Amino acid sequence: MKVTKFGGSSLASATQLEKVLHIVKEDTSRKFVVVSAPGKRSSEDIKVTDLLISYYNRYLNNENTTEIIGKIVRRYEAILDDLGLTKEVLNDIQQAIQQLSTLSKDNNPHLLDAFLASGEDNNAKLVAAFFQQRGLNARYTNPKDIGIIVSDEPGNARILPSSAKKINQFKTTEEILVIPGFFGFTEAGDICTFSRGGSDITGSIVAAGVEADIYENFTDVNGIFVAHPGIIHEPRTIKELTYREMRELAYAGFAVLHDEALMPAYRANIPVVIKNTNNPEHPGTLITTSRTVKHDPVVGIASDQGFASIYISKYLMNRELGFGRRLLQILEELGLSYEHMPSGIDDISIILRERQLTIEIEEELMKRLELELEPDELRITHGLSMLMVVGEGMRQRIGVMADSTAALAFNKINLEMINQGSSEVSIMFGIQENQEKKAIQALYKTFFED
Repeated sequence: MKVTKFGGSSLASATQLEKVLHIVKEDTSRKFVVVSAPGKRSSEDIKVTDLLISYYNRYLNNENTTEIIGKIVRRYEAILDDLGLTKEVLNDIQQAIQQLSTLSKDNNPHLLDAFLASGEDNNAKLVAAFFQQRGLNARYTNPKDIGIIVSDEPGNARILPSSAKKINQFKTTEEILVIPGFFGFTEAGDICTFSRGGSDITGSIVAAGVEADIYENFTDVNGIFVAHPGIIHEPRTIKELTYREMRELAYAGFAVLHDEALMPAYRANIPVVIKNTNNPEHPGTLITTSRTVKHDPVVGIASDQGFASIYISKYLMNRELGFGRRLLQILEELGLSYEHMPSGIDDISIILRERQLTIEIEEELMKRLELELEPDELRITHGLSMLMVVGEGMRQRIGVMADSTAALAFNKINLEMINQGSSEVSIMFGIQENQEKKAIQALYKTFFED
């Protein structure tokens, strides 16, 4: 039994939906189909989710919403017309979209979630109707009905343990259940979305709940590349990698798969495969609990921008009781979370996301660090990229760190920070954003070019 999730690019047009139909029909074990909202049809197009955000903002600001409602409805209408579906489906979708503007604005923390979730919800209705028209025994299934009950955290919902038993009841279904991704319902009955990109999370939750043999995630590429194709021309596709490797790569910027989506499948020991809707015969990339490392110690190179580094140096810091606790307390009281904190005998660096730092918060942070920790040296560096080299094989291969730093040094790339976790699955380098492309090219040449 397979749980199959299709991303927005796979559902953006009638042409793409025909491909989706073919994929589902060719394998009768595909009983659970999780769908995203329609994505872009071209680079100039707008995703339905982004249209819904615009709709929400206009409604919240008491602006006229007629035009934006029309744009959203026409996106679905174009698909329906090209597929030859009845207007009954369109009427249902149009009514659901218009009803959003009747929701309460006052003391409603779930309002944005309700707007955003409608993209996936209406698309699931459309896809189910299309499957039925083409002879499949399929039906739309609401997340509440299948048992996706989540924590009451708007925009950042988490599945509740009590959901597993209810979802498991559907494992013997003879129908194809078409499920909207990205959201669930709280115990009080409110819509709550996962973090953006969370349709991947829904697919993983369903796969774990029904104890699927595999979770398929269809997108618009042949799998996961060893490096960003916008930086490396025609990079290799990774054939197989572990959950830990994928989680590291996803955290560091690989956008093919939402990193949180791995956890439900990982805990249930369900393999995940990334495949291409436009080239379904390609084997894609398989993500498993473990793999046999044969040759390459590194499976991928990833990077992400938008970091800042706070460097603190103080003689005999290591002997000063409570230094780390006081540092973390300052961050907590200012509402700041850190990403990494490599340290030495007399120094420590705090890596955090720059988006947290307003001018006021940064001034207060530096002032408190100076007054309460009394460092010998204190400085902040903005505009950093975190560059990550990932691979389970690094534990069996001596010299990966040396090869990496040598390649970066040869290309005159200055390192602001180096960090290797105890798991030895990844090495992280902090570099200036303007050196990111050059650094990735240097590392790719070192590890992937013969």
